[in-house]
Amino acid sequence: MLDRLNEALEHVEEDPGSPVDVAAMARTALTSEHHLRRMFAALAGMPLSEYVRRRRLTLAGAEVMGGCRALLDIAVDYGYSSAEAFTRAFRAVHGVTPGEARRTGTALVSQSRLAFHLTIEGSTLMRYRILDKDAFALVGLRKRIRNVAEGPNPDMIAFTEAVDDTTWELLETVSDQEPRGALSATVALEDGADFGEEIDYWIAAAVTAATPDGMERLEVPAATWVVFPFERVEFPRGLQALWRAVYTEWFPAHPAYRTFPGPALVAVFDEDEPDLGSGQLWVAVEKQDEQG
Repeated sequence: MLDRLNEALEHVEEDPGSPVDVAAMARTALTSEHHLRRMFAALAGMPLSEYVRRRRLTLAGAEVMGGCRALLDIAVDYGYSSAEAFTRAFRAVHGVTPGEARRTGTALVSQSRLAFHLTIEGSTLMRYRILDKDAFALVGLRKRIRNVAEGPNPDMIAFTEAVDDTTWELLETVSDQEPRGALSATVALEDGADFGEEIDYWIAAAVTAATPDGMERLEVPAATWVVFPFERVEFPRGLQALWRAVYTEWFPAHPAYRTFPGPALVAVFDEDEPDLGSGQLWVAVEKQDEQG
């Protein structure tokens, strides 16, 4: 899988002035767009769209500093419709405008080409189980937040801490199936935004019953789920490490599966200490054939 992903990344370098065809990248990687985006974000720690932007502005920066071409020509060649749009994007990555960079010779930011490699240690076993689950619903509270690849997420923490005891107790009560109890769920947004930029974050319960007053509902279709148990994991870094292991170890070792669109669930069953927890990570998957 990682070899095919590296081959797919060649599409980013082919024509810096044209939008990247993520569907073509997915075909090269023999997988779905959804799985490609999630795999890339988990491995690289950034959305695919952010990597593309950084690479193109790295290449554009080299031309700006070369001083041989007009800035507007460079902007057009790298896919920007106006000098203003190019200037905004350039400043966001490099911290200066193209004109300032050329005049002052300031150091620019460089995004190297990424290549992914699998290192097999052989010393760690990942426990998991696979089960087919009928359709159900998540009911609870939802907030759109920016995702964080590593370390604490202040928006997630603030939202969770704002949930009162009555709501926690209600979620425990209405939960009527696995994973039981109050859950946290993340839903990647893919209507134009790559996984890793923004997510819908839920505090919810898995149910087939009606939605309690004052709560939202998300229908979850029937799917196959991989359940990864964890014990006394440090939050959030330990759980983030488990997420990375799912993509760097489990999926490469199980190439017949890819992620299935929908929520990822975290159920915490034991919190004896403030920063440690035991529970389960649920990831929806589907079988893929050799053609993706």
